[in-house]
Amino acid sequence: MTHVLIGYARCSTDKQDLAAQRHALFQLGVATDRIYTDKGFTGTNRARPGLDQALAAVRSGDTLVVPKLDRLARSVPDARAIGDALAERGVRLQLGASVHDPSDPMGKLFFNILATFAEFEADLIRLRTREGMAMARAKGKLRGKKPKLSDRQQKELRRMYDTGDYAISDLAELFSVSRPTVYRTLERQSTMPAVVAT
Repeated sequence: MTHVLIGYARCSTDKQDLAAQRHALFQLGVATDRIYTDKGFTGTNRARPGLDQALAAVRSGDTLVVPKLDRLARSVPDARAIGDALAERGVRLQLGASVHDPSDPMGKLFFNILATFAEFEADLIRLRTREGMAMARAKGKLRGKKPKLSDRQQKELRRMYDTGDYAISDLAELFSVSRPTVYRTLERQSTMPAVVAT
């Protein structure tokens, strides 16, 4: 009975490229037609069709090969669950060039350490992204959507609406904006404090 190598590669966004991971798996001896992939699925999202196909393809005695553990799972419990499920089915798990042996206490410890680091690294990336966005927001680089009308136009639209002579559709046509924009402008103007002329 021949034992086969089944490969799995994943990238979180559609903009990332799987070519490097495919090449790494090919270098590790996985046939190109036995590589399953997920593109645009995060590691925290357990609903990954490519991974499900790879797990369904492996049989007892086979080896599931992934370039790095963080491609397989992003949380320690998820990595452990996948590792344990493979071990129960007699499937080996290969991370890069090293084969994980769940029956070996040192191998099990090493696997858990790897999973912990992968999760820690993902948390750090998320934290850095949040911090970066907060700094950009503080510097005024990340703003909400800019209003389609200038302050003067918004005030004029509100004034015209308040006269009762203009319908929403009339104002939308006059200011060359959509009806939702007119509603938003009116709402924005009604929440602003009135400026008292001195």
